[in-house]
Amino acid sequence: MLEPVLIDGAWRAATSEGSFSAINPATGERLPATFPVSGIADVEAALDAGVQAALELRDTQPEAIADFLDAFGEGLLTNRDALVASAAEETGLPAEPRLNTVELPRTADQLHQVAAAVRNRSWVMATIDTGAGIRSMFRPLGKPVAVFGPNNFPFAFNSVSGGDFAAAIAAGNPVIAKAHSSHPMTTKLLTEIAHSCATVTGLPRAMVQLIYRLRHLDGASFAGDPKLGAIGFTGGRRGGLSLKGPADAAGIPIYLEMSSVNPVFVLPGALHARGDEIADEFFGSCTLGAGQFCTNPGLVIIPTGHEGDAFVDAAAKLFAEATPGVLLGSPDHISDAVATLVGAGAKVLVGGSPVERDGFAFANTLLTAQAEAFFGDPESLQTEAFGPVSLIIRADTIEEMTSIAAALDGNLTGAIYSASDGSDDAGYSAVEPELRPRVGRLLNDKMPTGVAVSPAMNHGGPFPSTGHPGFTAVGVPAAIHRFAALHSYDNVPDARLPLELRDRNPNGVMERNVDLRWTTDDIA
Repeated sequence: MLEPVLIDGAWRAATSEGSFSAINPATGERLPATFPVSGIADVEAALDAGVQAALELRDTQPEAIADFLDAFGEGLLTNRDALVASAAEETGLPAEPRLNTVELPRTADQLHQVAAAVRNRSWVMATIDTGAGIRSMFRPLGKPVAVFGPNNFPFAFNSVSGGDFAAAIAAGNPVIAKAHSSHPMTTKLLTEIAHSCATVTGLPRAMVQLIYRLRHLDGASFAGDPKLGAIGFTGGRRGGLSLKGPADAAGIPIYLEMSSVNPVFVLPGALHARGDEIADEFFGSCTLGAGQFCTNPGLVIIPTGHEGDAFVDAAAKLFAEATPGVLLGSPDHISDAVATLVGAGAKVLVGGSPVERDGFAFANTLLTAQAEAFFGDPESLQTEAFGPVSLIIRADTIEEMTSIAAALDGNLTGAIYSASDGSDDAGYSAVEPELRPRVGRLLNDKMPTGVAVSPAMNHGGPFPSTGHPGFTAVGVPAAIHRFAALHSYDNVPDARLPLELRDRNPNGVMERNVDLRWTTDDIA
């Protein structure tokens, strides 16, 4: 029997075009629950219900949305045993500490942070020009938002609980979630909690809807439907671009987090002072979670010479001795990526092939190539291998490092390691200006793995790491603004304005830009 979809507030049978089951990646066994591949009728029904929910939200106070987000955050912790057990079975990720102690509390905290922002209301960026009589603020899109979640974070980036979901809800939009096929039962459990919390807090019955899988043509039709207000997507480049085409054609904003090799530059002074220490940090970062992090350091630039050789040897030893982790799915895509790297001139030092055992695994893999090879085929040597794989590029000079930085595609992150005694200052000054515009987040003396839930975080970057360099998937209020529209009011009387733009500050704590000065004061 197929699991039901959630459409317009009711769990119901899908208009099925097929079925699928998740696989336990640790054992390779197919799990018993069977889920539908929805037909276009499900998409149309969800869109119609979402449009109606958006209309109902016009009369919903921010406090009700904040109450929902807080209740949902608490609901995650209340149901943590069932959620963690399901996620561990569907992803192969360890229950402790990864899922139970780290990711689930992080997800709940993220929901609470967003709830606090909704209550405060400062995220709307109320801007008031009393002289011109013009006022503006961010408001809901007035349409549902579609959220496509990835496979590697079953809670923190899930289509029902993750950052895109929380941001879209905070902006006052209903969400149509498209589950990832790797963890459909976990997503169903999350949706049950979310739907229950939405009902208790008085939100529209179609505030949260769930579809598990779509055929490619139906997915493209969904992405290009004018009833959608926006799309949030986290996943591979191929999948993201398949949605971007129809969305762009229909004028639907689509925010994509896709692929990134997250380059790390180790300057000569840093290599001399603490090469072994950096090699250990690099190994830990690259193999954490079997390398299945979007901020995994997949490209490391190291000077040539005996100290560079020592770094490579130390890293290779660590990669070779460690037991490969469980992958989320088949390692075929990693094999293809490694083959592309080798074909472009890289040499495999360690690993390079799948591990023969129950479930899915790929050997911890380290490759190396000379800067000359990189300049000959920079596109191929920036191929992302989403797993425990990294390529070390050997550069003879700072000038070569700078040229490598200048040839990089857009990335989520980039890091530079430099000496504390000032010996790398000139090198840093040469490399940083080329690296800075090619990454969303620049790190110094720190590996990129991990994304803090901070207002200052940029989890975004230039194409092809994302589809738009001006927005972030993590960090309030910027993440919320992706799913909001800027509304301006010209010569509108005070009584007709939204509460946030009236002369009286509606809650006394919301920051407003009044005549170029941020203040919580009422307007005299």
